[in-house]
Amino acid sequence: MVIEGDLSVLADLEPEAGKLLDRHLASLKEWHPHTFVPWSRGRDYEADYEWSPEETAFPPEVRSALFVNLLTEDNLPYYFRDIERMFGRDGAWGEWVRRWTAEEARHATVIRDYLSVTRAIDPVALEVGRMAQMGGGKVPEPPTAADGLVYVALQELATRISHRNTGQLMQEHDRVGYDIMRRVAIDENHHFLFYRDMATALLGLDPNGVVQAMERQIIGFAMPGEGIPGFAEHSKAIAGAGIYDLVAHYEQILEPVVLRHWALADLEGLSAEADASRERTLAYIAKSARVARRIKERREAKAAAALVSA
Repeated sequence: MVIEGDLSVLADLEPEAGKLLDRHLASLKEWHPHTFVPWSRGRDYEADYEWSPEETAFPPEVRSALFVNLLTEDNLPYYFRDIERMFGRDGAWGEWVRRWTAEEARHATVIRDYLSVTRAIDPVALEVGRMAQMGGGKVPEPPTAADGLVYVALQELATRISHRNTGQLMQEHDRVGYDIMRRVAIDENHHFLFYRDMATALLGLDPNGVVQAMERQIIGFAMPGEGIPGFAEHSKAIAGAGIYDLVAHYEQILEPVVLRHWALADLEGLSAEADASRERTLAYIAKSARVARRIKERREAKAAAALVSA
């Protein structure tokens, strides 16, 4: 059930939700998972089959990213539950929720089929992980519609970045895998644009509420993978490979979306409480920029040293 305090604002936003849903549907290119999967590379799994890393050319960090990306998509029933709780099941909001859910399910289908056919990941570990992830049902639970729009905008963009960068690292080993991750990333970008622009619309209606939601969701931001077995270790590998780390988070999310598109620093007429939230958020973003710069400098120095030694 939609939070009582959000009913009025969601009703006010529904015309915009309808417009953005129409834009989303008009911008999509229809595609089907079965046309992307290299079925001819598949073979039966024998009863005593045991997977070996030698079956794939992908390095461990790419396998970590594929593992986390797919198990995150697999947790869709719980995301649907929470998205519907925040935005409702009727009208344009309900239509968006159902459309978004169907598209996300398509992502899980194509990635899982690809991994099963190519044996790029241990299928037993993947299934054990799926059972643990879905059995736990852990998902972010934003407390308000404003929190939900801010969080999901950031999360969808982060997911797009992760899928796209994973695909880039797959490209030299398997063009098919690259094409799949690129296709999924394109969808995730459309999802991001819907949520980003809905948050922008809400910012015009309730700047104080949105700015306070920004503080909660930006400072406390985390990808929805808490229930995945070995999530911390996989996240470290993913960050180490530059697939998704603080550099990407700052340069591709905080700076272009929060600072430029939402123009957090330039908002006027905020309440004292919202203004204090803004200052704390800007201080956090500034700190993130400094840390991201140091990480990037170390990475570039390491790459230069490796080039010289080669």
